[in-house]
Amino acid sequence: MNVLIVHAHPEPRSLSAALRDVAIAELTAEGHSVELSDLHAMGWKAVVDRADFPALDAGMRLRVPSASGQAVATATLTEDVAAEQEKMRRADLLILQFPLWWFTMPAILKGWIDRVYAHGFAYGVGEHSDRRWGDRYGEGTFAGKRAMLIVTAGGWEPHYSARGINGPIEDLLFPIQHGILHYPGYDVLPPFVVYRADRLDQAGFAQVAEGLRQRMRTLDSLRPIPFRRQNGGDYLIPELELRAELGAPGATGFALHLETSDNRESSDPDPSR
Repeated sequence: MNVLIVHAHPEPRSLSAALRDVAIAELTAEGHSVELSDLHAMGWKAVVDRADFPALDAGMRLRVPSASGQAVATATLTEDVAAEQEKMRRADLLILQFPLWWFTMPAILKGWIDRVYAHGFAYGVGEHSDRRWGDRYGEGTFAGKRAMLIVTAGGWEPHYSARGINGPIEDLLFPIQHGILHYPGYDVLPPFVVYRADRLDQAGFAQVAEGLRQRMRTLDSLRPIPFRRQNGGDYLIPELELRAELGAPGATGFALHLETSDNRESSDPDPSR
């Protein structure tokens, strides 16, 4: 299996970097091929601007979706972006690794998404009609591939529980796992989250590192998060609202977009109705 790890931490001696090295060593020992995009070490440019589209006429207004789509179609993306897209095409598994800063990913990783996820590559693909609304949410460029997160958080695990003050970790990561990974087609594996990251002693690190090794050894057997597929019949087209008869009793918000065993039989397999 080909694995791409996109790592976003500025400190080479950080816990994130140590866990990255643990993951790479275990994946390699298991016979996998690993590519690394260490964004800080690469000096990654995080901000989308006009320089990303050198073929864009100087007199034209910059509209990022159309400009990126044109650059994809004409192979005029900048070299750094094109290189990352090639890594993604080669990879069977994408791992995004980052510290949870202010309830989301660091800016440099968001900038990697903004620049690499070009129109016609990661979004804006497929048929748009009264039967389908593009190839996305389980379909698209990366359908058949897998992705997962390795996340370090400073707070205690109960802080990120269903009743925790920070909100459930599943909700905090939903925009990334569902909106960034599942959207262009990835099957998303459960995240590997390390809590109290700034308080780990040597024994604590050893325990976490062994847990990560075990995760890397069992990637093939992990069941992906059961996100619903957009064009599988669960959503009205083109409204993209979940059908009224679906969803676990009492479920609201993000939880509605997870398949549950008690509602699959009632799902209409014909998305045209």
